[in-house]
Amino acid sequence: MRHAQSVVPRFGEDDNDTRPLAPAGLVAADELVPRLVPYEPVVVLSSPQLRAVQTVQPTADALGLPVITWPELREWEPGFVPTPDWEVLCARSWADPSSVHGAGESLDTLTRRAGKALARIGVEYPDATVLVGSHGTFVSRALIAVGRHADFDSWCAMPMPAIYEVTA
Repeated sequence: MRHAQSVVPRFGEDDNDTRPLAPAGLVAADELVPRLVPYEPVVVLSSPQLRAVQTVQPTADALGLPVITWPELREWEPGFVPTPDWEVLCARSWADPSSVHGAGESLDTLTRRAGKALARIGVEYPDATVLVGSHGTFVSRALIAVGRHADFDSWCAMPMPAIYEVTA
């Protein structure tokens, strides 16, 4: 799932790992509990970035499970900081997913990372329900990795939070 509404990143600053959920996002995370608990996940995994952890934490608490962070579940590292034209830069990356900005990762690289993370989940938790908290670009590219459709428009339209069910 994609994390709930987070505090807006500041233009010109790295979109750091400690950016939290906004107050409305914290409420939304609590409201997810009755939707997610019935799935009876055996484990709760998350990106190490705070906004993702905060989104799955209330459900993990309700289930009596810890949140386990995996670095490979982190958001796309685009190689640019948030700017007023960030959407143009993202659109260019979606148009050419092999392109790289500076020291960032391409969307193709993210797709491979997401696919490997899903494969690891399948190996470590076979035939089990797993709740995964991550980020919009990661979720979109994970969907592509498993053969589902995602594109720039669906990525832009993805709500916060967004829940997707992927089955083996």
